Amino acid sequence: MSAKKSVAVLIGGKVYNLSGYEEEEYMQKVAAYINGKIEEFSKLEGYRKQSADMKATLLELNIADDYFKAKEQIEKYELDAQQKERDLYNLKHELITDQVKSEDNSSRIRELEKENAELRQIKAKLEASLEDALLGPLSGKPRNDLDT
Repeated sequence: MSAKKSVAVLIGGKVYNLSGYEEEEYMQKVAAYINGKIEEFSKLEGYRKQSADMKATLLELNIADDYFKAKEQIEKYELDAQQKERDLYNLKHELITDQVKSEDNSSRIRELEKENAELRQIKAKLEASLEDALLGPLSGKPRNDLDT
């Protein structure tokens, strides 16, 4: 755990000493946010007419509203991220399944191509045998006694 730090910040025209474990930049950022809210409300005529307590309460309510809206937005983003993680997981699973199927199909294609080549050879031998049986060998010798 880091050491506790003390930082002077300006909020609403007054200097406050803040202590905490956060970095000075962070504490200045928080003070700047509050100053921005004070400036935003100060532009509203109805706000300027309110008592100091009412101004503080309105400011607190507005900051709480910002907090809850931001929290709701974060929850929405987290749900979206979870859904996207599930979708990505499912897509990866589909990809792996498709790759396995593709590899299986490639193996099957190679087997069928080999079988096809063997069948072509058998076909060629059978055609040659049939041709020899029907026409006789084509060596120029008479096929039988009828050819002489």
